[in-house]
Amino acid sequence: MSGSSAPLQPSSSPSPLTTLLTAADSRPIAEGAADDPAARYGYGGELAAVLIDSDALRAKIGELAAAVAADHHSDSPPLLICVLKGAVMFMTDFARALPIPAEMEFMAISSYGSATKSSGVVRILKDLNSDITGRRVLIIEDIIDSGLTLSWLLKNLESRGPASIEVVTLLRKPEAVKVDIEVRYVGFDIPTEFVVGYGLDYAERYRDLPFVGLLAERMYR
Repeated sequence: MSGSSAPLQPSSSPSPLTTLLTAADSRPIAEGAADDPAARYGYGGELAAVLIDSDALRAKIGELAAAVAADHHSDSPPLLICVLKGAVMFMTDFARALPIPAEMEFMAISSYGSATKSSGVVRILKDLNSDITGRRVLIIEDIIDSGLTLSWLLKNLESRGPASIEVVTLLRKPEAVKVDIEVRYVGFDIPTEFVVGYGLDYAERYRDLPFVGLLAERMYR
């Protein structure tokens, strides 16, 4: 891929890939229901609804991977950068869905703020092992909320001289975004509900759920 890339979508605008979801699209889980899908993972009665099931996640990841591959025009593989821990599930499935070779890297950063909101003040706990100079870099995100941490990360990585840098995010909360970020690949735009599962956690719980659900309000209030 050349050093210039196609114009990116601002964070507030949907792309053709993006599926818009509202709270009405979720499937409520009745308290004490025998078919509570979270119960088999030890979280029975803790979720209010399923927002995105496993099949929808798999289909969307396939669409995102196909779009990224179609936009790749370099002999060298794209470098996928996962920010630990939330994006691990998405990163793994996305890499396997890509119909082209890819390389993977991992970063760990700490963002200061409350348990549910980021302040955007960041420090690096684990940096990249690879030089990204001249590479097509793809930041693989689980969710864009305020966008403050991602904005910091983009500036940090851009200073290292990649040929291009783009964001692939599974989820985005448009109403919560506080900074304008160029995001080319967005899976789902979702409401500002507290979501968990598929890598997303609350107090390190729920990451192992194979779907995205809405956490019952009583669990975090």
